[in-house]
Amino acid sequence: MELTALQEIMAATYGERDTGRGREMAVAWLAEELGELAQAVRKGSPAQQLHELGDVLAWLASLANQLGLSLEDAAGRYSRGCPTCGRLPCACPPSPRALEAP
Repeated sequence: MELTALQEIMAATYGERDTGRGREMAVAWLAEELGELAQAVRKGSPAQQLHELGDVLAWLASLANQLGLSLEDAAGRYSRGCPTCGRLPCACPPSPRALEAP
């Protein structure tokens, strides 16, 4: 599925309800679903992980709709590889935080 199609489906399915909840609630739901994805990655089955990935994408699409932004445009930032160094694979030195254990 194309990202634009996902946004259109989310708008048609939940757009009015999500707009009524507001952006702050969309961010809260997205954060909650991201937490559920993290738990599924650590302890869940591939089916649970896939389910939670879908929920994260759905809430991300809803938020993008409420912001009037395109997920296709957002993803385009990475269309040629790393947006910082412009290479594929990335040749940037790892950030100190990337080396930390969670």
